[in-house]
Amino acid sequence: MSRPDQLHLGAFLANSGHHLAAWRHPEAQADASQDFEHFKRIAQLAERGKFDALFIADVVALWGHHIDALSRTARAEHFEPLTLLSALAAVTERIGLIATATTTYNEPYHIARKFASLDHISKGRAGWNLVTSVVADEAWNFGRDQHVDHPDRYRRAEEFHDVVKGLWDSWDDDAFLRDKASGRYFDPGKLHVLDHQGEHFSVRGPLNVARPPQGHPVLVQAGASADGRRLAARVAEVIFVAPQDVESGQAFYRELKEQAAGFGRGADEIKILPGITPFVGRTREEARERFEELQALVDPLVGLRLLADTLGEDIDLSGHDLDGPLPDTPPGQRGSRRDQTIALARRENLSIRQLYLRLAGANPAIGTAADIADIFEHWFQSRACDGFNVFFPVFPGALESFVEQVVPELQRRGLFRREYSGRTLREHLGLKRPANRFSQEQTGP
Repeated sequence: MSRPDQLHLGAFLANSGHHLAAWRHPEAQADASQDFEHFKRIAQLAERGKFDALFIADVVALWGHHIDALSRTARAEHFEPLTLLSALAAVTERIGLIATATTTYNEPYHIARKFASLDHISKGRAGWNLVTSVVADEAWNFGRDQHVDHPDRYRRAEEFHDVVKGLWDSWDDDAFLRDKASGRYFDPGKLHVLDHQGEHFSVRGPLNVARPPQGHPVLVQAGASADGRRLAARVAEVIFVAPQDVESGQAFYRELKEQAAGFGRGADEIKILPGITPFVGRTREEARERFEELQALVDPLVGLRLLADTLGEDIDLSGHDLDGPLPDTPPGQRGSRRDQTIALARRENLSIRQLYLRLAGANPAIGTAADIADIFEHWFQSRACDGFNVFFPVFPGALESFVEQVVPELQRRGLFRREYSGRTLREHLGLKRPANRFSQEQTGP
């Protein structure tokens, strides 16, 4: 299995920072969620560090209906991702722009149109993180009393994806003539009507946006359940994952690439990027102090809410001893996230408090720039990843430390680019530009 010899790095774009208590940190900007200049600074800093892409996660609801816990976090407000990334496209030149959009509470035509537009605005830097909505509260905002069941969400997602990609191929690349002399704006023979009729969707098309510069914006997926892995193996070009160690990372890496081969895809058509949170210090002691400083700011009420959000919305652990073991919990709608968290608690005999602090830490890598580079290199050389989706605990300081200290160390080792070699996100990731399906059908093999 061959692959490029350099890492791919995505920067997770969160308000004050990814850590649950980031907004409380003395160096954090508490109102970052509503300050475009803050996001502009972060985007330009990540681009200076030659990151492949920025990534914005999203849910279309408040983070749970437990208002007391919510009121102690910075998660109650955030910009709509595509709006923010469109603005950031105007103040950056190379870095990719990946946004989350749910297939459960959207329609394919809307998503196809929005991401095609972002790809044009950014000149080929858009990516779509396809999710099926893990937050059950989203249902209440879209006319439903309860969340769609997990298997049904994934069946809908499969068809949703196929419709979106079909709509992106509505036009040949050279369909728009814009010939003033002849008066012909586009060639009707290069327009294709999808006319999709399926279980979940009836979409005629065509899309009223020209074919995206990348052909299709890059497809990203993060499902870890059996259904999620199957979907990722079939359609994803980048996969975000959260393994606990190198061994589980290797197993996931091997399994997904083998599954992809079953769909006729090559191993180099998928980039697997585990999430990791670097705490960088000039010394190991300084890095550990930065980590512990943030962990100490986690309000127990918020920690319990984070744990419930992972195990299931209706889980109430408030009556249990925080320093006691995790009680048995019902299955709920959380699937693989719930299973992995419970397995971690049982395997390491973690108390409730230790478990929510572990989740708040978000797979930390703690140490000097050389230590962090050692971790990245070990994972990469062990074939546990193709790079990382990097969570920065506090903005802008943690990103500045990474760009100024870790990136040069990775570059010195030949593990990361010194300059961008292309302009599109596909070029950064080493992914081919897809052919138009309708053009292929017309020309034949």
